[in-house]
Amino acid sequence: RWGGQFENLEAASRRLTIVVPLALGLIFAMLYFTFGSLKPAALIYLNVPFAATGGVLALALRGLPFSISAGVGFIALFGVAVLNGVVLMTQIRDLEEKTDLGVLEVLRRACSLRMRPVLMTALVASLGFVPMALSTSSGAEVQRPLATVVIGGLVTSTFLTLLILPVLYSFFRRTAANG
Repeated sequence: RWGGQFENLEAASRRLTIVVPLALGLIFAMLYFTFGSLKPAALIYLNVPFAATGGVLALALRGLPFSISAGVGFIALFGVAVLNGVVLMTQIRDLEEKTDLGVLEVLRRACSLRMRPVLMTALVASLGFVPMALSTSSGAEVQRPLATVVIGGLVTSTFLTLLILPVLYSFFRRTAANG
């Protein structure tokens, strides 16, 4: 019978297989209830796979294995990534309701108005994790994967939020108008 640290790792892994899908489901449900529609919720939710991609790439580039602390980092990362999507989508919908501008002008203005808050949220979170990512002291084996996931994931999710999300929004608006 295996015990000690291995047993703790197995128990934490089992909990993580429950907690991560539950967290992702709750995030989507909150997005749906916030916007009252599947389309904006789904568009914002696209930040999750982009963030995950960045986190996985960052772990691979640093040669770090997936661990429990990396899993916890993914949960924190998904929260920040979704928050940035909500900030931008709220501005887009607000401009659409309060102005008579076309979709492309609404997107341009929304991105212009919300670029600083989105970048600041991502930068503050990323820079806050830099000491953990570079740590070599006691506990670094736990800190490095968590920080690496958050920093790498925020790079890709911020890119999605500011560049790809508006393009997809424009595409879905056009298909809704034509369909």
